Amino acid sequence: MSETVRTQLRVRASELEGRGWLNTGGKSLDLESLRGKIVLLDFWTFCCINCLHVLDELRPLEVKYSDVLVTVGVHSPKFEHEADPVALASAVERYEIHHPVLDDPELATWKAYTARAWPTLVVIDPEGYIVAHLSGEGHAGGLGVLLEELVAEHEAKGTLHRGNGPYVAPEPTSGTLRFPGKATQLGNGNYLVVDSGHHRLVELRPDFETVDRLIGSGTKGHADGAGDVAQFNEPQGVAVLPAELATAVGYDVVVADTVNHRLRGVDLGTGEVRTVAGNGIQRLLDAGPARVTESGAGEWSEPRVEHHDGGPADFAADAVDVGVLGLGTGVSLSSPWDVAWSEKLQRVVIAMAGTHQIFAFEPKSGEVSILAGSGLEGLLDGPAEEAWFAQPSGLVIDQDQNIWVADSETSALRRLVVGDSGVTVETAIGKGLFDFGFRDGEAAEARLQHPLGVTVLPDGSIAIADTYNGAVRRYDPTSTNVSTLARGLAEPSDVVVVTHEDGEPLLVVVESNKHQLVLVPIPKEAQQVDEGASQTHRPKSPVAPGHLELTVRFTAPTGQKLDDRWGDPTQLKISSTPPELLVSGGGTSVGLLRTLELSSDVLEGVLHITARAAACDGPETEDGEIPDHAACHLYQQDWGIPVVLEADGDSELVLDLRGMD
Repeated sequence: MSETVRTQLRVRASELEGRGWLNTGGKSLDLESLRGKIVLLDFWTFCCINCLHVLDELRPLEVKYSDVLVTVGVHSPKFEHEADPVALASAVERYEIHHPVLDDPELATWKAYTARAWPTLVVIDPEGYIVAHLSGEGHAGGLGVLLEELVAEHEAKGTLHRGNGPYVAPEPTSGTLRFPGKATQLGNGNYLVVDSGHHRLVELRPDFETVDRLIGSGTKGHADGAGDVAQFNEPQGVAVLPAELATAVGYDVVVADTVNHRLRGVDLGTGEVRTVAGNGIQRLLDAGPARVTESGAGEWSEPRVEHHDGGPADFAADAVDVGVLGLGTGVSLSSPWDVAWSEKLQRVVIAMAGTHQIFAFEPKSGEVSILAGSGLEGLLDGPAEEAWFAQPSGLVIDQDQNIWVADSETSALRRLVVGDSGVTVETAIGKGLFDFGFRDGEAAEARLQHPLGVTVLPDGSIAIADTYNGAVRRYDPTSTNVSTLARGLAEPSDVVVVTHEDGEPLLVVVESNKHQLVLVPIPKEAQQVDEGASQTHRPKSPVAPGHLELTVRFTAPTGQKLDDRWGDPTQLKISSTPPELLVSGGGTSVGLLRTLELSSDVLEGVLHITARAAACDGPETEDGEIPDHAACHLYQQDWGIPVVLEADGDSELVLDLRGMD
């Protein structure tokens, strides 16, 4: 096993090409100007939760190696809205990115480095050669080892140049609010706004300008205590608990403290903040199903503790794989984005964006459970344990106690039907991971673009904060018709229904990129818009019909070993769009090698490939075994590989989970 992720090939890095640069003070960069530095290219897109996780993983490395390492974010957009340079500049500010960013809307640099997934990391040494190519998240430890080696090697050669990098901070643009997330109306008529960019909560009066109070110091971090000293880290969602329950547990609202990977409880009477769930350690997919069946369902291990009631929210609770679900602050969460109180389940429902699942939290016992989602990213309906989500980001409970979900990465509106015997997942609007647009009409043909918020209108229809379309949309469950209520909004992240003094319902829209709340009337006649349906367009790989040899490369990081205690710890799950593209070789099985057979009757399509590998920490015992109590990790990456079939196309496809070019 190699000691690091380094390649032994001397491959010269390609030039950095794009539309322009951010965070450089207006200066354009090239590889020649970065010679002498270790350069880390981070191929990202600002809709992608995994990319946001990687931004946070890299921050400690950027600080530790600030005089030798230059991180360059190569923004390679998935959605049409992300190609807007103004939207990109807002995202760079929103996520506090403190390194240069190359705007690559035509995917020129993406293509030059053969990136196939978000996020992808490429390391370039001080002489301008590629030394590592990684996909997915969780690579910070291995990168730290590699950076130490590169520093030692190039310092000895005299090719390492220490000093400041090219980063230049932009001017801030916000006011009282900074990129607010969700909001809710309180019993006193005020609005509790999650001021995500300022890492705090703001209670606003109905004029949306007068601040009644602040909860949170405004400093990024994690600290419980009084409202003026407590700390949050980019919180997003908020839910008010029923009064009787709030009295019993000692807090009135639950906040999704997203980047802290925690739920916080806030006493509105005193402003006191406490942590009620989450240990602050990001829950990775290794805490999900140990194996995946052909249908996509997770095969869960036996529960370690007894459930307190066995209700429908608990069927996957306390499942044991590498991580454990349990009580309160003993559980790892992953980027909880929104929360909502379910009267039927008597739980706080959580949109767990980081693992593409829906969780639940019972405030009295502190029990955390998985309500729906196998942990695989995509759009798949059916029984809750088999369903796939993609970065669920908004929640609302309707009058029938069913749960509506803004499933952002599939640009979809999903519904969890909560029955007495379990939960079933349905799709109201949306087609798949790479399908989006701005189209009203029959729901089967309607399109959204990365929605983040949902609410129930007085007539039972669903209003959707269609974020990247800058609109509020309406879905009527009775007629299955989709229409548009408002347009021209700047990345609306949430929508709340309120009643005006004259009795008419109105919409309060959180206009995140304008750092404000706005009041929007509900029109008597909604608009019908058709600006078309789109797909994410990435370079298509030419492949030949017939046999295609697939190889996914994985090298365990230094200090880890593949976990083969229960058999082969690697796995591939493969399908295609259209299904007819794949004659054979689909499905789920162990190993990272697979022979696929592609149809000669299909001109083009997409191969959907999910790779997993499990590795554990610690030195091997004398008999070569992993220690019993070693910490273990699951590496996973999902690829959607567009292919075009040509007679002289490639007969092999090589992907890097953790490998080399």
